Amino acid sequence: MAVNILIPTALRNYAGGRDSVTVEASTVGEALDALTSKYTDLKKHLYNDEGALRHFVNIYVNDEDIRYAEKNATPLQDGDVLSIVPSIAGGVAVIDEDTASAVELDRDEILRYSRHLIMPEVALEGQKKLKAAKVLCIGAGGLGSPLALYLAAAGVGRLGIVDFDVVDFTNLQRQIIHSTANVGRSKLDSAKERIAEINPYVRVDTYEVALTSENALDLFADYDIIVDGTDNFPTRYLVNDACVLMGKPNVYGSIFRFEGQATVFYAKEGPCYRCLYPEPPPPGLVPSCAEGGVLGVLPGIIGVIQAIETVKLILGKGDSLIGRLMLFDALKMKFRELKLRKNPECPICGDNPTIHQLIDYDEFCGVTHQPQVDVGADFEITPVELKAKMDRGDEFVLVDVREPEEYAICRIPGSKLIPKATVPERLHELSSADEIVVHCRSGVRSGQVVELMKQAGYRKVKNLVGGILRWSDDVDPTVPKY
Repeated sequence: MAVNILIPTALRNYAGGRDSVTVEASTVGEALDALTSKYTDLKKHLYNDEGALRHFVNIYVNDEDIRYAEKNATPLQDGDVLSIVPSIAGGVAVIDEDTASAVELDRDEILRYSRHLIMPEVALEGQKKLKAAKVLCIGAGGLGSPLALYLAAAGVGRLGIVDFDVVDFTNLQRQIIHSTANVGRSKLDSAKERIAEINPYVRVDTYEVALTSENALDLFADYDIIVDGTDNFPTRYLVNDACVLMGKPNVYGSIFRFEGQATVFYAKEGPCYRCLYPEPPPPGLVPSCAEGGVLGVLPGIIGVIQAIETVKLILGKGDSLIGRLMLFDALKMKFRELKLRKNPECPICGDNPTIHQLIDYDEFCGVTHQPQVDVGADFEITPVELKAKMDRGDEFVLVDVREPEEYAICRIPGSKLIPKATVPERLHELSSADEIVVHCRSGVRSGQVVELMKQAGYRKVKNLVGGILRWSDDVDPTVPKY
């Protein structure tokens, strides 16, 4: 049987850059074996050391999750499509009629929302529901920007926004709620000011804090719907668990490069995030947007879809994405939909839950708070020390483990490009007798490479602390930051 396996962006580096691979197979197991035999680097990303499929990787045959079929023994037909879906992440009303009926619209609001009021699916009753609704947005970044703008314009009466970051130049390519004039300002102040310009009838409450297990339940308590616009796994699991424990819907979106995902997790009506991804990927396996990039328009598309789903939940109209995962590929301009099912063994929303309170999500996801990988002081070098070696004419090899696109932006003179994903197969190009300095953008990826090289027997290798960003700060300010 000829079957087509779709490769997500995050794994294409390990499949020769291919977005799809056709193999001959009669079962899912045979198809994956054929795939990983052809692209051996994929195997460790799909399977654990015991040979079992990793929990943060889901496999679909057409639109069915193999966990609810025959797993690896699931039979295949000629022309079937296998989707690898790693974590990157009927009408249900949440506003009751009594709450909405107590709300009034003045003449200016009737004019403002007139295009809603003449729609039978919204009408005056629906607009009152929107005004009565309270929505909490986690993040005022790429997804939070279009989300907050459109919910405000639609007339959602109260918006809460949680964020503790400041506006940076690198945000402006996609975070459309902020402007150049706001660089350096609190994202919350910038967002609140912009929302007031769009719709002064919206109450905006800001929370300049990191969302934690200690404050999540208190922050969520006053809101009807939680919308997840975050970009890290600990917060996604935290948002999910808090929503399940409090019985609130979680409108989810995630983005990476040209691909996005969206759904609604609502344990009362369907699956939660843990049903889809029982475990997070190991730290560093899935690159962040800062490392892998994201098309500036993409969060606009996914964020607006989240806004639409939020409005539908408030109105109690249409078929929500509960139980459906929507995948968007901007390069192909294609939307695909996969079915999600509630996992009866889910530790928080299953038949016998084992999670009854919020946990330490950094620990759960294996995240440390150290900005650098701890390779040991003997295996580190600062930019100033590296520049001194260059000035003295010392003999050493400088290895840049960033991606070619990053190398094209800026580089340290004399560096040799070996992207991190290719290091294991290209170690033979580096002699353990040479002094070697490894660098990346910030020192994290290069630290991981130094650890790998240490395990391979290299003893004269050092990690450039702070990467090329610190090189720009401490040595050569003409090197652009990104």
